[in-house]
Order: sequence, then C-alpha cells, then structure tokens
Amino acid sequence: MTHRRTLLATGLAALAPLPLHAQGAWPDKPVRLVVPTLGGAGTADTVARILAQELDKRLPQRVVVENRAGANGNVGAATAARSPADGYTFLWGWAGTLATNPALYRELPFDPVRDFDPVVLVGNVPNILVVNRQLGPRTLAEFTAYARANPGKINFGSTGNGSSMHLAGELYRQMTGTEMQHVPYSGPAPAVTDLLSNRIQAMFNLVTGALPQVRAGEVIPLALLDEQRAPQLPDVPTTAELGMAGLTFGTWFMVLAPKGTPGPIIDRMNAVVNEVLADPEAKQRLQGAGLALWGGTRQRAAEFLAVEIRRHAEIVRASGARVD
Repeated sequence: MTHRRTLLATGLAALAPLPLHAQGAWPDKPVRLVVPTLGGAGTADTVARILAQELDKRLPQRVVVENRAGANGNVGAATAARSPADGYTFLWGWAGTLATNPALYRELPFDPVRDFDPVVLVGNVPNILVVNRQLGPRTLAEFTAYARANPGKINFGSTGNGSSMHLAGELYRQMTGTEMQHVPYSGPAPAVTDLLSNRIQAMFNLVTGALPQVRAGEVIPLALLDEQRAPQLPDVPTTAELGMAGLTFGTWFMVLAPKGTPGPIIDRMNAVVNEVLADPEAKQRLQGAGLALWGGTRQRAAEFLAVEIRRHAEIVRASGARVD
C-alpha cells in the first residue's frame, strides 16, 4: 500500500543517529515497557526484550519489560493506558491489539487513539502465503486461478478469529473474489500440522512461523504479503511485485506512551529507538528475530496507526469476525 511504501522511505531516512538533547533529569528511575503477552510468547515478547536491552545501553536508567497478558492484549494495553503520563510507562503495541481489537471487540477497556500518543514505529513481521505441496499451484496466480475454479474447496488455517493469519486470508478473499473456508486453531502448531498433512491446504502464516517449513521444503511459499522481500526468504516474491500491491498484511510493532506524556520525553524516546534501529549490532539482533525495521518520526507513527485502524476495521467488518 502507498502509506506503507512512504513509511519505509521516510522511516529508513530517519534511522540515522539523532542528537539527544537533555530533557531535564529524565529518566531518573527505571522505565516500564508494558508488553501485553506472556513472557517468552513468540516474536512480540522476544523483540520487546531485545529493544529494552538496547535502550538500557543508551539511557541512564533501565527499561524493564512488564508482561501483562490477557484478553488478546487488551489487559496490558489498558494497564498502560491507566498509568501516569509521566514518561515512565510505555506500551509495546502491535497490529492486533491496536488496530484489530477495536473492530473485533464490542467493548474495549482502552482506546488506541484517545488513550495513547504514538512514539515510534519499530518494525513489521509480514504474513506469507504457503500451501500444501500436494495442492498443485506453484505461483500466486496459479493459486488464485485454482481457488476461483474450486470455490469452497480450499481450507486455510489460522490461530483464531481476528488473528493476523485470519485477516490476511480475509483480505486475500476480498481482493480476489475467491471463496475459501477459514479453519481457526488454538495456536500455530496444530495449524501447521494439519497443513503438512493436507487437512488444510493453505496458511497465511507469519514469515517467522513459516520459515522452518519453507526451508525444509515441506510447503510451497507463493508470496510475501509485503512490499519488500524478506531477507530470510530472498527468492519469495512479494504481492506488490506480483501485481497485488494492496495485499499487504503483517504484525507491526509500535511504542506508545499514555496520552499526555510530555512531548520532550516522547521525542527523546523516539530518538533513542531510532538510534537503536540504526545500530548495526542492534539491527542484526532485531532482524534475526524476524523483524523488518521501520523507524521514523512520531508523526509518521500516528498517521500510520490511524490508517491501519481504518483498514483493519474494513477487513474485520467484511469478514464478520467478532469476539464478545
């Protein structure tokens, strides 16, 4: 999408080290980074901890990860939203919690726009369309043609209603006019097991989750739902390359502050995170966890969040997904 391409261009330009001007004594005590998932639970927690460790090296006080899991990220987000806006609490937010949940839940204990000030976009883990080897198609065009010729015969798995895998599949269905059956699972492992055994025929998995099966030759990767190829899978084309630039989807990550946090503190945190994203060693660590690095200004983060909230709402509405 155009806003993603603009983001990448401006974000990369912002990754050069930025001057840090002292903003009073901040921070003069540890800074809390609220992560709305269990400790050790996948890419979200892994990347948050890497970022916190890198921030520790650049700030005079520690950045402490505080895991607050529950209700698909809503508990942690609400915890951060209710925290004092004094610069000592930040939220590690992502696409599902900030953009999908407002459309998925009838009631939320927080509002991603009203309760937070975006600080900086950190990066993205894109989805990738992979299919069972027995299905036949070896390209995205062949898969789309097959799906159109066999309505309702392709089952695609996900980690649940409203998950990144589900909405990526829904976006594909909406853009191509194909009819596929969504099969939700309790987690990625059983979905992958059924994909390998041909109980389901496709997954719009996160690239980090699909990587082992792709490298082992157990599934066929058809397209990365992004505008830039993944360095881990340089031979897999993007949907943008294949003429479907609007078919972009992934789990992006963002640092936010409770609404009303002093602007100079937000600016400094933005600068330090951008410094991390520009550091070769830190970049290697974050990219090793599967993250495509973005960065950029706080204004860009706010604009991106607003666009993504609207986009996710449209996809969720068309899919009929709902969590009460």
